Amino acid sequence: MGLMKELNRVYKAGENRYKRAVKARPKRLYTTEIIRPESLLTGAPEENLLIHGDNRNVCISLLADPEIKGKIKAIYIDPPFFSMADYDAVLDAGGEKIRHRAYKDNWSKGMAEYLKMLTVRLLLMRDLLAEDGLIFVHVDWHAAHYVRAVLDEVFGSDNFVNEIIWQYKSGGSSKKRFARKHDNIFMYAKTSKYRFFPQQEKSYNRGLKPYRFKGVEEFRDDVGWYTMVNMKDVWSIDMVGRTSSERTGYATQKPEQLVERILLSATEPGDLCADFFCGSGTLGAVCAKTGRRFLMVDSGRLAVETAEARLIKQGASFTVLRDKKPKDSGLGVRVDLEKDDAGKGISNVSVTLRDIKPVGAEKAAEDAKLEKIEQIKAEDPMELVLSWSVDFDYDGEVHRPDVLFVRENGKMETSCLRQVATDGVVSVKVTDIFGNVKFRVFDPASAGPRTE
Repeated sequence: MGLMKELNRVYKAGENRYKRAVKARPKRLYTTEIIRPESLLTGAPEENLLIHGDNRNVCISLLADPEIKGKIKAIYIDPPFFSMADYDAVLDAGGEKIRHRAYKDNWSKGMAEYLKMLTVRLLLMRDLLAEDGLIFVHVDWHAAHYVRAVLDEVFGSDNFVNEIIWQYKSGGSSKKRFARKHDNIFMYAKTSKYRFFPQQEKSYNRGLKPYRFKGVEEFRDDVGWYTMVNMKDVWSIDMVGRTSSERTGYATQKPEQLVERILLSATEPGDLCADFFCGSGTLGAVCAKTGRRFLMVDSGRLAVETAEARLIKQGASFTVLRDKKPKDSGLGVRVDLEKDDAGKGISNVSVTLRDIKPVGAEKAAEDAKLEKIEQIKAEDPMELVLSWSVDFDYDGEVHRPDVLFVRENGKMETSCLRQVATDGVVSVKVTDIFGNVKFRVFDPASAGPRTE
């Protein structure tokens, strides 16, 4: 079968999946947390969404929301690349770098299955995108040529805007070919009415000397003389370095500078931006800093919890939803709670995180590190906590933490004290470095110290 016929067959199969999907009954999205830090970088929690679930099902649900359908001004996605490889997150604990499985990019049925998966999701994203919106699809050499053909079908070849080349230094090299040091980012519009805000960059003069052309403004820095021009489609931006302050350790994390450049070119402050393969949450981090609203989705538990911790560090405000009710991960947690009557219906409530017993490390961590993990469990289990939070007035459904703690530079508070209503229910959420979550709820009827 010819290549174009095969691509057409694959696209039709993906389109049929899309048609069945839009006819399906939208799945309910469960609100599980509302994060509202005391110091906000962004607005109300409902303006920003972090969703744990299959992005296909989530997109179907979002299409039923008139506040979102057709309102997303920019979509950036960094989907699997068809690399046929597994990717790890590098987790810090006890002074060790522990590798833990983040996600798999393996496709047993080959390129056709990969493209069908992507086609149905791109069609759903097209429906969510605003009429004047832009989508950016980040891929690499493995499947870039096939993905562009699919994008031509989904958005129309006339709506192709740019192919951005992201050039970087990291990665390996080979004696059999030129070193592969770039990714491809395809930029498409939904209609011809799309908005674009040109960004500027330095263009150094030949010989780094002044031209002195009439009417041309020139500048000089440590390198030499330059003019400011509209940005070109080849971007040299470093990957997230090992010592970078924005590094989360999550696999294939993209630099904030890259995503910021994309969002500044396609959106204005207050606009809604989305990433349906959000990984460590770079898009949300950039939106929080630049005044955009964000909607992020990922099916991976570790990805969502990593993104949540990152956003909490930034002081972002957001709502966490899931396409399924949370299940007990099996994470073992010991929390001490003490409540003393302060009079007039008020109690002093002290909450202390005492112990944690992570689960699943033996399934995904490197064998060489399992012994170290067991040692950390025995000597200082708090090193295995990613984050924890306390809702001192739990309503029985949604965790609205009053205090939030995230490990940073190897340090984290393990206790807190608040004055609250005597009959208030207390909810505690604990997340380990592998993305496992445990919720503990303390009944107000209990008097004196409580441990669960």
